[in-house]
Amino acid sequence: MSKWNKEQFVEDLRNKCSREIAKIGEKIIEFSEEHASEMSWGRGDDHGTFTFRCNSDFGILPLFHMTSDGQLNMQVNFLREKEIPKMVLRDMLVKMEANFLRDYDAESYPVDSYEEMEYMFHTYGQVDKFLSTMEGVVYRLRQ
Repeated sequence: MSKWNKEQFVEDLRNKCSREIAKIGEKIIEFSEEHASEMSWGRGDDHGTFTFRCNSDFGILPLFHMTSDGQLNMQVNFLREKEIPKMVLRDMLVKMEANFLRDYDAESYPVDSYEEMEYMFHTYGQVDKFLSTMEGVVYRLRQ
């Protein structure tokens, strides 16, 4: 059973992060409530975790994790292992690379890791592009 829920997570996010990062986190949660097939909350003691999951032909897949410490973990390598359609993964990677100005190839991003959202999102436009990318992945995985 999860220890965390939306209210606790958002409160912890507001207490531990800057106002801007907390707003971004809340926007991601609101998007998730609309588009995720399943949202799950963590059981940890130190900070909250939240996972966005999507139905697909390969089962329910996590697309990203977020912590109440203001970190985001995109499941790029996990999705590579699941052999989702190459077009879906390629589209996601191209958009993320353009949005975050970094490489997500297997060599440059060998392990899915938590990254500080304050270093990922410099504008609200980047948040919107990230969410649009996730919406596209969800749509294509459900086809």
